[in-house]
Amino acid sequence: MKPDTPDTLEQAMVRSSGLDTLLRDLTDRAVQAVPGAAACSITVRRADRLLTLAGSRGLPSGLDQRQYENGSGPCVAAAATRTEQYAADLAEETRWPSYTAYALSAGVRSVLAVPLDLDSAGGGAGAAINLYGVEAGALDAGRDAARTFAARVAEAIDAALRIERRRESVADVRTALLSRSVIDQAIGILMARERIDARIALDRLRRVSQDKNVKLRDLCTDLVAGASRDGRTPSRRQSS
Repeated sequence: MKPDTPDTLEQAMVRSSGLDTLLRDLTDRAVQAVPGAAACSITVRRADRLLTLAGSRGLPSGLDQRQYENGSGPCVAAAATRTEQYAADLAEETRWPSYTAYALSAGVRSVLAVPLDLDSAGGGAGAAINLYGVEAGALDAGRDAARTFAARVAEAIDAALRIERRRESVADVRTALLSRSVIDQAIGILMARERIDARIALDRLRRVSQDKNVKLRDLCTDLVAGASRDGRTPSRRQSS
């Protein structure tokens, strides 16, 4: 099955439940497209740490996480160096001893990690698609198909990450606006109670926030809630 193009993926993102569902679909498609692949995952570096964005059905738990914890393994190396990493037989592999032992115990015998060229991962660095086989040499015949698949889906993954980032930005703005609103309400309450101006009210709130080691937003939320229970919440005032 041909993977979605970036445009159709962006359209699907609008209708879907989010990035997770779409990337899970891509990893399942990779298993179908690459001969010998029993499972697949996508690794991306975010905020200076590696994480698995999605994993296909049948992916043994902890395979990628063990690499991230140790800072060593095929997908870590592929993401860091932008160089393809292939272990045809983990039983004979010496590059990542700790990871190799864990993967073999999970039933994985061969691993192929292909770097992804993603603008969203910092100039193309820090991303890889990882394929797992259950037999020695299982992925020998699938390496070209894996490279082709990785090249075809890189733009689609980039598009999904950009959309998700926009959604997160909108959520951050909404949170900031809500915080500003509750702070304004708390200032209004103090102004009415103490007959002081907005600047002095805000200074008092900040001092109490620091003295109690409580976030200003949380302090103001409690103040507004208390005033509401007392039936004394003033009408919303405009930001000065």
